Amino acid sequence: AKRRKGSKVHAVVDTLGHLLALHVTPANEGDRAQVAELARTVQDVTAQTVEVAFVDQGYTGAATAEAAAEHGIRLEVVKLPEAKRGFVLLPRRWVVERSFGWTTRFRRLVRDYERLPETLRSLHFVAFACLMLKQAALALGP
Repeated sequence: AKRRKGSKVHAVVDTLGHLLALHVTPANEGDRAQVAELARTVQDVTAQTVEVAFVDQGYTGAATAEAAAEHGIRLEVVKLPEAKRGFVLLPRRWVVERSFGWTTRFRRLVRDYERLPETLRSLHFVAFACLMLKQAALALGP
């Protein structure tokens, strides 16, 4: 029942949280419809090396698993435990959430200001480039 227009960001990150692929859609489109595009993009970027992708419950279903399998990726859905009480750290899911947390350091990405999906996508790539450069500078030391 969201009354204003918005956008949804679908991100694929590696085990360290670095951005591999990003797809921006209108907020009223479903998550499952984006799996084929994300799988194709991530396999193009990584030279067909991704075999397993950990996804949240928004990407469940036989059609999504089939769409990912066409590109050689097996989806593993990270589910909430049955008896959830309070905060539960989900395995592998926290990596993506941490990456989205990193992007909130950038003022333009905190809120949904952008009208064009290309602009939002580009700003995410700039933000991750800045984050990776900072991590590289810290690794090299003074």
